[in-house]
Amino acid sequence: MTLDVFSVIGGKEATDGAVYDSINPSRLDEVVARVRLADAGTFAAACRAAAVAQREWERVPAPVRGRVIASIGRLVEANAEALARLVTREIGKPYAEALGEVREIVDTCDFFLGEGRRLYGQTVPSEMPDKNLFTFRVPVGVAAVITAGNFPVAVPSWYLVPALLCGNAVVWKPAEYAAASAQALYRLFAAAGLPDGVLGLVLADGAQTYAGLETALTEGTVHKVGFTGSSEVGRRIGELCGRHLQSPCLELGGKNPMVVMPDADLDLAVEGALFAGFGTAGQRCTSLGTVIVHESVHEDFLARYTRAVATAPIGDPGGDVLCGPLLDHKFAERYEEYLGWIEPHHTVVSGPTGRITPDNPRGDFTGEGGLYYHPVVVDGVRAGDRLFLEETFGPIVGVTAFGTLEEAIGLANRPGYGLSSSIYTTDPKAAFRFRAGIGAGMVSVNNSTSGAEAHLPFGGNGRSGNGSRQSGMWVLDQFTRWQAMNWDYSGRLQKAQMDVAEIVPDLGFRL
Repeated sequence: MTLDVFSVIGGKEATDGAVYDSINPSRLDEVVARVRLADAGTFAAACRAAAVAQREWERVPAPVRGRVIASIGRLVEANAEALARLVTREIGKPYAEALGEVREIVDTCDFFLGEGRRLYGQTVPSEMPDKNLFTFRVPVGVAAVITAGNFPVAVPSWYLVPALLCGNAVVWKPAEYAAASAQALYRLFAAAGLPDGVLGLVLADGAQTYAGLETALTEGTVHKVGFTGSSEVGRRIGELCGRHLQSPCLELGGKNPMVVMPDADLDLAVEGALFAGFGTAGQRCTSLGTVIVHESVHEDFLARYTRAVATAPIGDPGGDVLCGPLLDHKFAERYEEYLGWIEPHHTVVSGPTGRITPDNPRGDFTGEGGLYYHPVVVDGVRAGDRLFLEETFGPIVGVTAFGTLEEAIGLANRPGYGLSSSIYTTDPKAAFRFRAGIGAGMVSVNNSTSGAEAHLPFGGNGRSGNGSRQSGMWVLDQFTRWQAMNWDYSGRLQKAQMDVAEIVPDLGFRL
């Protein structure tokens, strides 16, 4: 069944706009949703409506807002299988992963439902008598949230849940190719009792979104921007926000390294590299970019990794597979470009490359009807190669060798991204030296580069983001502002730093 999907502004559907077909990437002849794309004016109108609704939502006591978040969690939990099946159908993510993604929404709600009673401020001692000082967390206002479609429901929840809990209204622009999943999540949020306008859903392409956001920032109806997507687009959004003296929350791409030390459990490292490199067909911001293997175990690791990749099940995402198809035609086209970065000095150790077809099969699997691609492992990448330096959003992993831990850390930092990283070792000293030296916002020891938990900060540095963090208590700093208050009940004007009592010590005293 093909769904009709519309933007929702102030609780009402916007049915005008050009039609975009969201397809099933595992069955390209199946249209999952017929999406009406909004224009820049509609995006700006949604922000105006949100600004009006936010003033009333802010007045709802924070513990009551927390109960709404609790209801969202229960609704998602009750609809978990249906939502996961829709995610699998629309973006080709294996069902087991899609179910885990939905579970992450529940975990996020479970964490934040109690934060409505813990949006603590502080009482601060004054330097003057008969005067009290306080601090308060206050909502920023309207948050414009723009998300990618590789995690079409989990990542949006990282923004939506804390932003709403803190008393903000949100205008959410999901990826067009994941519009049906976005609409389903919106309906679950709305069913929890959110007032009309507090959460708006705008379906638009990139150009119209950018123009609408520029209008809203100029009009003063957006006070925080959250963006998950490519580093290139993140730079443009960061520049736009900077012109309006705003600091966005940017969660961007990665070239995530995995260091394999000579004392590593190689089978465990291979298992981690397989999941990190090819889970979700390598289409995560935390996907493995380059395995940096000690020269003494390079050949052994490579042989084991090649065998694991060769036998990994790839195919129908409804089955028990490591990965399914690429997300959409545009990602398949871009991935073809990445394959062009393979150079003569590289060695492809994994076998065939490119799209899986009857003429280019993967064993008995011919990939007919879907955007399926061969997983690729490239040995011999060098620090100056484009394949080493740039994010490759798809099922391709580079491998290189190192001699010392210092050299490995230098290679890991070289691309300038700083999202996720991993080291496999049994030596605690090596693990902590790696943690201290790596520029990534997240470090795993004896685990893959992928895998976030709802109560830990998620985010990157450098080309991976501007240091903002999502998830856990740390994200509250993105969706609240600190307000200071002083209350002088002395009955006279007391001037700070001027009318302060002084107790004079005898600094010349000696025993």
